[in-house]
Amino acid sequence: MELDGYQQRARQTARYPQVGANPIYPTLGLCGEAGEVADKVKKVLRDQDGRFDDTVLNGLKLELGDVLWYVAQLASELGFSLEEIAQENLSKLADRAVRNVISGSGDAR
Repeated sequence: MELDGYQQRARQTARYPQVGANPIYPTLGLCGEAGEVADKVKKVLRDQDGRFDDTVLNGLKLELGDVLWYVAQLASELGFSLEEIAQENLSKLADRAVRNVISGSGDAR
């Protein structure tokens, strides 16, 4: 499946206030779902000595799907395609790699 195809299909399932004019809702949802991913990973460190078993991996796959859905909704709300976002991200990273500034911090490096 291509990213823009996913984005279009995911958009058909969007049910939240003011779909099409509400970037706040998917932003908050994205934060919540990313937090659920982090919480599952934290519990692997706490309870499973850092070992990811099949149950945890399946749970993470579901949560990452939720993250992707909210990323797609936020992109749609802002008028971006997922393909556009992905391509620009890869171009940015390739440029940083060429300039040997992949590590470090700051958007403008």
